[in-house]
Amino acid sequence: MAIDKPIAHRPGAFKQTNKEHKHGRHRSKGSISLAAKGKISIKTISKKLKKDLNKDQRRNQAIQLRKKKRDELLAKKRSLGGTDYAPFLVCIIPLSKDIYPDTAMAILEQCDEEAVVSKSPLGSTHISVPRFKQRFEFITPPAGDDFAVLDTLKIADTVVFLISAAKGLEENEDLVDRWGNNILLSSFAQGLPTPVVVISDLESISPKKRQEHKQNIQKLVNKWLPDEKVMTLDKNADGVNLLRRIGNQKRKSVLYRDRRPHLIAETVEYVSDSEGALGTLKVTGYLRGATLSVNQLVHIPGLGDYQMVQIDAPTDPYKVEKNKNKSENAMDSDQIVIRLLEKCDPSKQESLDSENVPDPMDAEQTWPTSEEIEMAEKEQKTKLVKKVPKGWSDYQAAWIPDDPEFFEEDSDEESEEDMEEAISEDKSENSDQDQDADEFQTAVDSEVAVSDEKYDKEMDMEAEKRELEKLKAAKSDRQFPDEVDTPMDQLAKIRFQKYRGLESFRTSPWDPKENLPSDYSRIFQFENFDRTRKRVLAEQEDKEGALPGWYITIHLKDVSQLQWSAFKSTNKPLVVIGMFPHEHKMSVLNVVLKRTNNFTAPIKSKERLIFQCGYRRFTVNPVFSSHTNGQKHKFERYFQPDSTAVATFYAPIQFPPAPVLCYKEVFGTLVLVATGSLLSCNPDRLVIKRIVLSGHPMKIHKKSAVIRFMFFNREDIVYFKPVKLRTKMGRTGHIKEPLGTHGHMKCVFDGQLKSMDTVLLNLYKRVFPKWTYEDLLVNCDNNEGTMET
Repeated sequence: MAIDKPIAHRPGAFKQTNKEHKHGRHRSKGSISLAAKGKISIKTISKKLKKDLNKDQRRNQAIQLRKKKRDELLAKKRSLGGTDYAPFLVCIIPLSKDIYPDTAMAILEQCDEEAVVSKSPLGSTHISVPRFKQRFEFITPPAGDDFAVLDTLKIADTVVFLISAAKGLEENEDLVDRWGNNILLSSFAQGLPTPVVVISDLESISPKKRQEHKQNIQKLVNKWLPDEKVMTLDKNADGVNLLRRIGNQKRKSVLYRDRRPHLIAETVEYVSDSEGALGTLKVTGYLRGATLSVNQLVHIPGLGDYQMVQIDAPTDPYKVEKNKNKSENAMDSDQIVIRLLEKCDPSKQESLDSENVPDPMDAEQTWPTSEEIEMAEKEQKTKLVKKVPKGWSDYQAAWIPDDPEFFEEDSDEESEEDMEEAISEDKSENSDQDQDADEFQTAVDSEVAVSDEKYDKEMDMEAEKRELEKLKAAKSDRQFPDEVDTPMDQLAKIRFQKYRGLESFRTSPWDPKENLPSDYSRIFQFENFDRTRKRVLAEQEDKEGALPGWYITIHLKDVSQLQWSAFKSTNKPLVVIGMFPHEHKMSVLNVVLKRTNNFTAPIKSKERLIFQCGYRRFTVNPVFSSHTNGQKHKFERYFQPDSTAVATFYAPIQFPPAPVLCYKEVFGTLVLVATGSLLSCNPDRLVIKRIVLSGHPMKIHKKSAVIRFMFFNREDIVYFKPVKLRTKMGRTGHIKEPLGTHGHMKCVFDGQLKSMDTVLLNLYKRVFPKWTYEDLLVNCDNNEGTMET
């Protein structure tokens, strides 16, 4: 009998490996490879595949990135205000209407003996300082014109706020008046450029009170600008310090402005065509921001959107050559050489078409044969057709019960007219809400007594009554949100036939393409808005054309001579802003707004308001909704004070970020009522209007109750039987059966009701904005050229 050989033990995957003894000696490469026995660590393999850098390579890469970033920063810093680039654009704004910036400009012009000072035909002042190797351009927009100031601040590099030290010495006198506060609030909401606060007339105060008064001004400025230190401007040395501060301070970036090309006009020339109604507007100035292509559209606040014919590059008349005196530079400014940069390509140029023209025959089929017409007539005579309101879907039509009252043998256009008359009460209620009503004006104390007869003549009692009713309705809507009374003289199923019930407002489905209005066929919609935005911004960086810092002339075609004459008479600064692709096309915009403290009265949905969205200014009647997550958003009847809401309206497309300012006209003056930002350009946003029908328990049992005052007809109870009921104390239930013929009904709940509880039935419908968009342009009929639609 043979002896079996012993089986050798083979260690498996779970073999225990003990720690090696740390002998303290250095392990050689040979000993390491001998211990590894040819095995390669997984970490080493993955490190090679990922191409990880070692310590020296990482250090070298960091040095290269730091050097590249430093060079880019220095190049950007040298390009600001340098002798070979565009000058610093400085906007001087007094914070009181009775402060005149002419004194401050005179000090800046005379502060340096070597400075070269020149003025453009449109009133801007150019100062070239050889000692700083920098150039400055100062603009003073007309005082009292809010829109002119905001348009200048959109493109300015620096804003200088002027405060007079002679103001505020008395107890009832303010350093910053109401107009200055509005300008500060609007400029912060729009996007404030790099600020500088300057005090003038400080020498007029006695030396003992000078320092204390300056500290009081500093405390006031810290409320608006916590990190800003005020400067004085009374002597020539103060002017040099101010120029040094403007040229050396860190620039504040305004993203929506820096991504777009923009310029302010130095000279303007209008060349009319042969007919005389239209012409070409030649605008010359320094390009800032981004590259400008001749094939893209440009926007001028107050004039509109235009196409360009060509871009020229004339000689910069304000450029100071080295080793030349002032007189030689002034002579060279008259010798201007114009060089053509780019001409438009009609095949690549952006179109001015803002709306989509729907084809009414787009979904039309071929003409039916005579046999098909005869068969259709026979079927129409025999079948019953339900009466449904215009625009109802199959889901909504399923709500109508099988009642002979709702059927007819023939369906024609008269049925739609009957249904429209049935819901006339609903429309009349909304029409009353849509009427423009003047808001309350804040009371101003008058030093001169006004007689009662004169005061009564100026007051409109009808407007006062409308305002009182509006305030009562807004207060009732805040206390009892969305609750409406069921009509007693009309069937509720007819009064609320456009509404539907939802199992859950958050999770129940709602098709965003269902029952769209005809205005939706005129707008444009992106398949993926965020992807389009990223692509457009990436293309802007690689665009060819005029570069920032160049002194160029753009030729705008088809400019109305009448409109240009009205704009010219306003003395507003002419600002040109380049537009991205698709930003001239109409769509549905959603903006987030927050109420300001300037206006405390409630604002009604579909009320006329003035919006400034980014670089564009227009008037619309927005629809307000709640700013929440999810697919459905509740319609807000009133934009209440101290609240946040989303306004939805038809307007041209813009790519965020874009600041939004909302104004309301109150007795001829504009009041900033809300500020915010652009949320999206999404026509599929579901704004759902909710109405709540309330009832009260009459008899309460263990899990059932008799409810009254919700309906007053038996047909209404049968019609709304599928809708779920809720109570204010958290109970849920449903309608079981009607009791009698006067609106009493038996309802079943998930628990016993309390006597003080209220039963609610929620109904919903989608709300769309109205097409009321109008650009805020100059009024050509008025010789003064006021900004009107």
